[in-house]
Amino acid sequence: MDTATGASIRVLVADDHRMVRNGLKTLLDGFDDLEFIGEAVDGEEAIQLSRELEPDIILMDILMPGKGGIAAIREICEAQPAVRIIVLSNVRDRVTARAALEAGAVGYLQKDVSVDELVRTIRMAANAS
Repeated sequence: MDTATGASIRVLVADDHRMVRNGLKTLLDGFDDLEFIGEAVDGEEAIQLSRELEPDIILMDILMPGKGGIAAIREICEAQPAVRIIVLSNVRDRVTARAALEAGAVGYLQKDVSVDELVRTIRMAANAS
């Protein structure tokens, strides 16, 4: 639970790979304090769903068709500053990570991250002021 409010942490997943979205949904469903609220296949859908669903956390891929992750991060953070975005990507270069953080992401993790580290990062981001 979000210790600040006692409510579940509402998570939106934005990734163009169905297997990744399904895997993250299954993972999140295994924790009582995390609630999978939706999925987006590209940056544009992530922007739209973030407005409609008002997530606490968005797990965002960087490389997606159409509007990519960095552009979506920037737009979501400008419109909804309370939303915390954590990048979950296979892209390993520092320039991309820096660009995502400068756009407003609060974290940048590789897709081979451990479940424990991912869940810990989600909880920390949700409880950050």
